[in-house]
Amino acid sequence: MEYTQLGRTGLKVSRLVLGTMNFGPQTDEADSHAIMDTALDAGINFFDTANVYGWGENKGRTESIIGNWFAKNPTHRDKVVLATKVYGNMAADGDAWPNHDKLSALNIRRAVDASLKRLQTDHIDVYQFHHVDRRTPFEEIWQAVDVLVQQGKILYVGSSNFPGYKIAQANEIAARRGGTIGLVSEQCLYNLAERRAEMEVIPAAQDYGLGVIPWSPLHGGLLGGVIKKEVEGGRRAGGRAADSLANSSLRAQVQAYEDLLDKHGLEPGEAALAWLLTRPGVTGPIVGPRTAEQLASALRAVELELSDELLTGLDEIFPGPGPSPEAFAW
Repeated sequence: MEYTQLGRTGLKVSRLVLGTMNFGPQTDEADSHAIMDTALDAGINFFDTANVYGWGENKGRTESIIGNWFAKNPTHRDKVVLATKVYGNMAADGDAWPNHDKLSALNIRRAVDASLKRLQTDHIDVYQFHHVDRRTPFEEIWQAVDVLVQQGKILYVGSSNFPGYKIAQANEIAARRGGTIGLVSEQCLYNLAERRAEMEVIPAAQDYGLGVIPWSPLHGGLLGGVIKKEVEGGRRAGGRAADSLANSSLRAQVQAYEDLLDKHGLEPGEAALAWLLTRPGVTGPIVGPRTAEQLASALRAVELELSDELLTGLDEIFPGPGPSPEAFAW
C-alpha cells in the first residue's frame, strides 16, 4: 500500500479509502468485519463512514458494525484513521424534530456523542460535514468544532459535497477566527465520467491545502465494465449506470472506454481507480466493496501504472473541462 499526507496535515493515510456505506444494508456484519480485516492487512488505514449509513430505520447501523469490529480487537483502533460525517437527520423516519439534523452547534454536539457511542471509540480522527448547511454560519460551526477539538473528541474536520466557494468561505472564516486549521479534506463526486470537480472544487481544495477524496469512483458501476458484463453474463446495469447507458452518446463513450482498456489488457474498474490516483490533488478514492472479491480488485489498482498513451486515450474519450478559470471563458 502507498501512503500520502491528508492535505496540508501531518496525517498519513492510504491511497485507497475504505468506504463502508454497504455495511449493513448489503453486507452483513460478519462479512463486513472480514472485509475490514482484509483491508487493514493490506495496509488500508483510512476508513470512511457516516452517521446516517444503514439508512431508513437502521440509521447508525454501519457505525455500530465498525464499533463492534473495534471492540473485538482494540489494537485496530490505533491503526485506523477513522472518518465519519454529520448532517443528515438521525431521527426515525416520520419522527424528525427541529435541530436533529444539519450543522447547528446543538446538532453537531449531539451527533458527535452519538457517533462516538456507536463507534465505541473516544475520538473521531476526521469529522466531516456531509453537505453544506445554508442556514448555519461558519462562525457557529467553527465554535462548535473548537470545543470538540479541545475536548479531544475530534482531531480534524473535512467537508463533503462542498462547492469551491464554500471551501474558500469556510477556511477564510476559520483563518479569521484563529484556533482552528479549518477544513483539511473534501469528499466530492469525481471520476472519469464526471469531471466537473476539476473546474472549481479541486482547484479550491489545492489552494487551501485540502486532500481530495473522490466518492463514486466507478460512477455507480458505469466504469466497471458494465457493457461487457451485459454481453457476457446477461447482467444488466442498475441505478446511475443504467440511467447513463440510456443515453446513446454516453453509452458509446463507455463502449470506447471498455474497448481501449481491453486493448491494453486492463480491467475497467481497476483502471478507473488507477486513473484517479494520477490526478493532481487526489488523496485517494473511496472504494465501497460489498464483497471480498471487490476489495481485491480495488487493491490491484494501486499497483497499476497507466501509460501516457492510455492516459491520453482516456482523456480523448472522457475529456475534462480544461484548466480553471480558462474552462469558463476560452
